[in-house]
Amino acid sequence: MILLVLSTLFFLPWWTLFASGVDWPFPVFVTGTVVFACWLVSFPFLMARGHGRRHSDRAARIADSTLGMIWVLFTWSALGGLVHLLLIGLGTGGPDRARIIAAAVVVVSTGLLAWGHHEAMRVPRVKRLDVSLPRLGGGLDGTRVVVLADTHFGPIDRVDWSTRVAETVNALDADIVIHAGDIADGTPAQRREQSAPLGTIRARLAKVYVTGNHEYFGEAQGWLDRMAELGWEPLHNRHVVVERSGDALVLAGVDDVTAGSSGLPGHRANLQGALTGTDPDRPVLLVAHQPKYVRHAADADIDLQVSGHTHGGQIWPFNFLVRIDQPVVHGLSLHGARTQLYTSRGAGFWGPPFRVFAPSEISLLTLRSGDGPATAPRTADTTADGTPT
Repeated sequence: MILLVLSTLFFLPWWTLFASGVDWPFPVFVTGTVVFACWLVSFPFLMARGHGRRHSDRAARIADSTLGMIWVLFTWSALGGLVHLLLIGLGTGGPDRARIIAAAVVVVSTGLLAWGHHEAMRVPRVKRLDVSLPRLGGGLDGTRVVVLADTHFGPIDRVDWSTRVAETVNALDADIVIHAGDIADGTPAQRREQSAPLGTIRARLAKVYVTGNHEYFGEAQGWLDRMAELGWEPLHNRHVVVERSGDALVLAGVDDVTAGSSGLPGHRANLQGALTGTDPDRPVLLVAHQPKYVRHAADADIDLQVSGHTHGGQIWPFNFLVRIDQPVVHGLSLHGARTQLYTSRGAGFWGPPFRVFAPSEISLLTLRSGDGPATAPRTADTTADGTPT
């Protein structure tokens, strides 16, 4: 199945660029075919070397970039093929039709990859959002919650990026800062320098963290310990209570839904354990890495769940595939009578260093006490100082 998928991903762009009636000179055809063949054959070996036991960051960088490039080429080759068929049906385009389509695929793909790499590597914009929680006491009205998710420190050294992200978060003057999981691809020892700036992040009331699925590809317990070392409160199926002006908010967190199959003792998503000892009259903000955990949150009448995981799809049109597995790709949504879910697109990227039509974000949620859930909240994308983008 893997070989079939890989062959399809590489075959369609090769066909569009070199064999679909483009009639290039023979040396061009041979060169293109050899390049694609070598690309296809080397890819699985680079993936195994980069993400297998050897953990070669150099191999991972090449393999991940290849995956992003071939996905974009595949997508726009497919769209180019549809345009080609439409032009044939309309009887337009002439003998150079195939070459024009091939050139357009190359130009569009190159442009999107260049732009997508810039989007992936830049410091995320700040997405500002008002969220109304009916049970929130007036003393906590206006509480500023910063959501950071999916930093994915990995094979590309992003120490400077991590430092600037921390500076951006601190400029938001948060009461609560949440890291919703997927800190890194690798172990705490491998990504120690990249994760170090997280220790500089400040919050008035609490800094909390839950594991994501990628922590369970490395050392989940090690990341819980590392975040505690950096001054964060790991919500490992537990909760903390924050108070201001006589009103309280429960901050609860659960392990990622994949934790139960990790084999690590004591690791599994356990909402009942996270809520043990809480006052049922107090509002609850639950941190769970994957949006699909919201069905459990809704059953428990949680007020607000905060998640990441989806990356907003990261590279269009992958968002449609994400939607098959998750109830929401990004933004605020209502589930059941009370439970709201906020899904962040995340700050970093997994694997391919590209973001196409799925911008990264750091989210600033301003909690408001009110009479009902905010199904159409006020939102804005800004820089850290509040300048609209």
